[in-house]
Formats: sequence, C-alpha cells, structure tokens
Amino acid sequence: MSALAPMDFSLTRAPTPLGGPREGAADQRAELREAAQAFEAVLLRQMLASARKTDFGGNDLFEGSDDTFTEMRDERFADLTAKSGQLGFADAIERQLERFLPAQPEPEDKG
Repeated sequence: MSALAPMDFSLTRAPTPLGGPREGAADQRAELREAAQAFEAVLLRQMLASARKTDFGGNDLFEGSDDTFTEMRDERFADLTAKSGQLGFADAIERQLERFLPAQPEPEDKG
C-alpha cells in the first residue's frame, strides 16, 4: 500500500437502515463478527496488562527481562481466546450490533 493510496473509510459509512434485505448482508455479518472478536481481544489484552501490573511483594529474579515476550504471549492468548468464543464478549457485542445490519433474506421453501 503506497502513501498515496486512498484511505478506507468503511467504518464511517452511513448506517444501514433497519429491516429490508440488502446486497452483501452476509459479508457485513462476517465483518461484524470479525470486529467483535477483535474488540474482545483488545479488552482481554487490557485486562491481562492490568493484572500483570499488580505487585504481590515478591522478588522477581528476571525482573523486566521478559516484558516483550510476556506482551507477545498475552496478545496471542487474547487473540485465540476471542476467536474461540470462550468468554462470550464478542457474541454479546455482535448480538447488540446486528440489529443495525440488513435483514437476511428468508430461505425459500423447496417442498
């Protein structure tokens, strides 16, 4: 991506009206799921970072030597946990926001 490439303003597009089928509804639902999982991962990273700042008064033999590794491990853990759906934050976020997406077309009865 070059410095002169147009910016993606997809997050600033006009909100989808409630109801009524619209092209790309499945794509929008997939994007919503991905965004909800990413947000859950951010929350988990912040929770882990806050938990690691606590001081229980012990002496750490390798104090500060593994900060980078710990951050990388926490980021990976947060990403995997968010994608697994174990905590349910992403599901709750998705349920709250899916009402702003277009209605999915009803499946046709083949009978």
